[in-house]
Amino acid sequence: MATTAQLFEEPFDADEYIERLAWRTPGGGSKGGAEAFDPKRLLEEFENHIEELKQLDEKIQRRVEKLEHQCHREAKEFAHKVQDLQRSNQVAFQHFQELDEHISYVATKVCHLGDQLEGVNTPRQRAVEAQRLMIYFNEFLDGDLRSDVFNNPDKIKEAADIIQKLHLIAQELPFDRFADVKAKIASKYHDLERQLIQEFTAAQRRGEIGRMREVAAVLLHFKGYAHCVDVYIKQCQEGAYLRNDVFEDTAVLCQRVNKQVGEVFSSPETVMAKLIQNIFENKLQAHVREKLDETRHSDVEQYLKNLYDLYTRTTLLATKLAEFNLGSDKHTFLSKLIKSIFSSYLESYIDMERDYLRTRGAMILQRYYDSKNHQKRLIGTGSIQELKERIRQRTNLPLGPIIDTHGETFLSPELVVNLLQETRHAFERCNKLSDPSDLPKNAFSIFLLLVDHLCVEHIDYALEIGLSAIPSSDAKNANLYFLDVVQQANSIFHLFDKQFNDQLMPLISSSPKLAECLHKKKEVIEQMEVKLDTGIDRTINCMVGQMKYILATEQKKTDFRPEDENNVMIQYTTACSKVCAYVSRQVEHVRKSMDGKNVDTVLTELGVRFHRLIHEHLQQYSYSSMGGMLAICDVAEYRRCAKDFRVPLVLQLFDTLHALCNLLVVAPDNLKQVCSGEQLTNLDRNLLHAFVQLRVDYRSSRLGRHFS
Repeated sequence: MATTAQLFEEPFDADEYIERLAWRTPGGGSKGGAEAFDPKRLLEEFENHIEELKQLDEKIQRRVEKLEHQCHREAKEFAHKVQDLQRSNQVAFQHFQELDEHISYVATKVCHLGDQLEGVNTPRQRAVEAQRLMIYFNEFLDGDLRSDVFNNPDKIKEAADIIQKLHLIAQELPFDRFADVKAKIASKYHDLERQLIQEFTAAQRRGEIGRMREVAAVLLHFKGYAHCVDVYIKQCQEGAYLRNDVFEDTAVLCQRVNKQVGEVFSSPETVMAKLIQNIFENKLQAHVREKLDETRHSDVEQYLKNLYDLYTRTTLLATKLAEFNLGSDKHTFLSKLIKSIFSSYLESYIDMERDYLRTRGAMILQRYYDSKNHQKRLIGTGSIQELKERIRQRTNLPLGPIIDTHGETFLSPELVVNLLQETRHAFERCNKLSDPSDLPKNAFSIFLLLVDHLCVEHIDYALEIGLSAIPSSDAKNANLYFLDVVQQANSIFHLFDKQFNDQLMPLISSSPKLAECLHKKKEVIEQMEVKLDTGIDRTINCMVGQMKYILATEQKKTDFRPEDENNVMIQYTTACSKVCAYVSRQVEHVRKSMDGKNVDTVLTELGVRFHRLIHEHLQQYSYSSMGGMLAICDVAEYRRCAKDFRVPLVLQLFDTLHALCNLLVVAPDNLKQVCSGEQLTNLDRNLLHAFVQLRVDYRSSRLGRHFS
């Protein structure tokens, strides 16, 4: 059985169990073993082992039954014990309830007895206290203060309590009979009050927080308690303002005092509020008045900077002080203190801001024009100017004398930066110093000044000068500077627009002034765009006029009817070369001066006029066979130049013109076929006929017959 028990080792595997049993049986191994395989012996061993297993199973089953019986018996015993414990617990709970009721009954009796004792003791204590006060009052009545409490400095606290009560009693006595004693009590009252305040002051200087707390508690019932607080506030500030920064010193002082008042006074929030009020009404107000009054009339720029800086630092200080316990409505309290300091300055702020910006802007503009030795021309206003403007828009003619600006645009990035910088500071001051209800109105007034100085007095004036400087379309070798004006005006207006969005919009976005600002901005943009469009259109006319001049002076009739048809060595004519060079320069100039879609718009207009000029120019000549080939070469060069425009319409126009020029050289028999080609089939037949008529051989009956 021991062997069998060993075979049941964990983990149990039936196959492994049989293998191990066979291995332990002599003759039960494999045939290749040292001992021959004996199946009968192995069978006998298995049968014996099975019997052993049965016996082992019976033994284990008996043991299990015994343990189960024992478990049932112990479970019944445990259940009986639990029932006994429940009964005991119920009895104990009943006893506890009885005890609790008894304790409650006794406590009620004790409370009732305590109330009775208190009812008896309180009148007795009052009587004792009254007797004691009468004894002290009698001493004042006799004029001889014999009690030790009035003569011993160490008992000043007890004496203060007595004299405070006597002082209250004396106030109820008739004056005619007790005038003398009332005066003596009042004198002693004031004397003790003075001594307590002196003691508090001395303790504060020594830094004895405990003694300060005791004296303050005694003085709390005296009329001089407020004076004690005043003395404390005054002494707190001694030596606190040694640096030049009154705001930082105030923050440090209040931080230090805030920790102390809670340990000394019974109502620290009242003391802190009184300290802050004292600082604002004395130190800060004097500091603000000193800084502002000295520059208010002598240096307005510095005055506005100081006002903004002082107000900002004061509000920042108030934000820090709001962290302390100053009562229930501390934010309103601090706002009133700030208003009491700055109200007189804030009332006149926006008027001074506008006057300063108006003067400063005019000075910046005048300084710039003086640096250019330029005397500003008076730009007309009213109905006459409006009439001139309408005539200029419709006729595109210069009204008035042409001015030679020598390439000067009269637009200054430095001037613009200065104006925008001044306005940015003004918006910042306006946001901080204006009343919230007046903020949109004040910001709008600043915006109008910016529009007047930057857009009207500078940009619009430069556009007017630029328009006056544009030469007539038939001028020769004219210098065209208006595109430089356009470039700088666009750059400046981008800066103006950025300030509008970044600085002005947050101040007016939720007010009715937003619509007014947007309308004013739109009006300014439209006025500028009209003048820009007019100037660009006249500039393009000048460009076309210069091309026309080059063609008129450089193109010869013999170019397209050479005397020697067999000895033409050039790829294209001189006129074509110079026109293309000129156009390329102007295209590059336009690209540098414009941005966005404006580049394509202007180049499209220039390209269309360029094509129209070349088209009309080619129709002024008659062409031989070799001259027609040269005209095709010229148009090919024009088309190559048109590619620089990067405008599909312009390139398409020159492609069509190139196809038209093929009519100048095509064989008469192929004329109809060429005219019906893809590029020419949609053109007006009169236009095709006009080009065919330019051929020198057109008058031959054969060519006319082929075209018809």
